Amino acid sequence: MMRFLVSCFLSVFYLATMAQDMKKFNLYKPEQNAETALNKAIKEANRIGKHVLIQIGGNWCVWCARFHEFVNNDPQLDSALKSGYIVYNLNYSKENINKSLMAKLGYPQRFGFPVFIVLDKEGKRIHTQNSAYLEQDKSYSKEKIMEFLNNWNPTALDPKQYINY
Repeated sequence: MMRFLVSCFLSVFYLATMAQDMKKFNLYKPEQNAETALNKAIKEANRIGKHVLIQIGGNWCVWCARFHEFVNNDPQLDSALKSGYIVYNLNYSKENINKSLMAKLGYPQRFGFPVFIVLDKEGKRIHTQNSAYLEQDKSYSKEKIMEFLNNWNPTALDPKQYINY
């Protein structure tokens, strides 16, 4: 009986700690008008010559928070992200699934969460990335994320890069 009680206590403690960690990120805003916010991100990307990276998920998503923390705590990944992309966190939760935007983006929720969409500076969808391919064990792979960011940034898709090929 004692083992059971200790196990229950540890489970509750773990879940409470995880919930607090999730709240500190608060990456997603269910109440936000996602179309307006995304259009603002596209305009900014166009103005400064970057792509838009949409991270779709919700504040309920442990893997979404892990990705955010993983990238932002690694100077190389953070730099690669900021140099090539304007990031927008698109909410998908019971409060707001952003149904019309999901349809416009090709129903990316089919891949699970987080899922990433890369838009060019004009707002055209150029890639959908299943985050499972970026994972390693119970976290993410720095090498896989770096490859993803480098393969879809504006420089990688600039035709001038391939003139001599």
